[in-house]
Amino acid sequence: MVEAPKFIGFMAGGVRNDHDATKGIFDLEFYEALGEGSNMSIHSMWNLQTGMGCGTVVMPADNSSVGSNSSQRTPMLYYPGTHPVPVDSSAGHSVLRQGGRASHNLDDDALARAFLDERYPAEGLENYDEWTIDLRKLNMGMPFAQGAFGKLYKGTYSGEEVAVKLLERTVDDPGKAHLMEQQFAQEVRMLATLQHPNVVRFIGACRKPMVWCIVTEFARGGSVRQFLGRRDNRSVPLKMAVKQALDIARGMTYVHSLGFIHRDLKSDNLLISSDKSIKIADFGMARIEVQSEWMTPGTGTYRWMAPEMIQHRPYTQKVDVYSFGIVLWELITSMLPFQNMAPVQAAFAVVYLGIRPAIPQECPPVLAEIMSRCWDVDPDVRPHFTEIVEMLEKAEAELLTAVRRARFRFCMSQPMTTD
Repeated sequence: MVEAPKFIGFMAGGVRNDHDATKGIFDLEFYEALGEGSNMSIHSMWNLQTGMGCGTVVMPADNSSVGSNSSQRTPMLYYPGTHPVPVDSSAGHSVLRQGGRASHNLDDDALARAFLDERYPAEGLENYDEWTIDLRKLNMGMPFAQGAFGKLYKGTYSGEEVAVKLLERTVDDPGKAHLMEQQFAQEVRMLATLQHPNVVRFIGACRKPMVWCIVTEFARGGSVRQFLGRRDNRSVPLKMAVKQALDIARGMTYVHSLGFIHRDLKSDNLLISSDKSIKIADFGMARIEVQSEWMTPGTGTYRWMAPEMIQHRPYTQKVDVYSFGIVLWELITSMLPFQNMAPVQAAFAVVYLGIRPAIPQECPPVLAEIMSRCWDVDPDVRPHFTEIVEMLEKAEAELLTAVRRARFRFCMSQPMTTD
């Protein structure tokens, strides 16, 4: 297998250093806007078709993500032009609107005004009325990030800190609007079903004529990718990396036990809560696994995407296992996967050149084995998350034993005293 650092650009124009741009309306990165480049959409200028005797990959030359099975922008948290919105810490006190509260500074926020417009009552989702939020209990703060079709606001609900996602309903494309509504409903149903310590907790949702709202617990630590980015390529302490990986694997064990496939597992969609535990988020792209049918092609993010998804071949829950292998590598190295390649180059390299991230020589063998098996080209070789949890627990125990031995050796090396 060729190691990524030894491989330099192979497409016209050389290597781009931009990050993924797979920002979609249901993906955290869409709102956090980490500078991942540009998003794949039907508005891309041209497609790159690459055939090498083993199929064809159709991808836009400047994208990292693809959407679902219709011609709409990728609803996966990443869109072009997204950027963080600075929070005005001097925001004034709140005013009551439509039962909820909003900062005076939101008066200039058209999306928030539409949501708080008292002329239109909030509606719930059919068969999920118990999850309809009570706007009288919602106190909205200022937005902290925004994207092409929505914003994220920090707020409180019944006194609890929450993240409020507001999505603007498109009016100029009925087909796109219908698909967005389907995916909104899907995420609500998925979040309402999933209840696990390592899955982001759902608070509620509601709809208005022009705005949809999803409220979840607020993760004070941001995303895992943000956390790793702040370390400037300094590796995470191994004990912490294994603990974070265990949180993710346990959460995904639960998700898979219900027959779901996340389809967009990546560090941007993994949140760090106030107690430092990891929460899996963004289920707008998740699907129920059906063994007999072709899954919706082209969902995910190239740097984390399994080869069979890139090639639009049938796939199973094992695509999440592949993505986990890449995430584990991130936790070990604190680096962005394939950072010396543009996203489309990474996709090509994974499928046709068999390239995977280079595992550090000092990486414990058990973790190296997990990564290697997770990103194997053959899905049947990839372990289930139940096995991954067992392997990580073994790694955690070995690390603890090594630390105890090191402490013992240190103590024995100190001079003896009468104390």
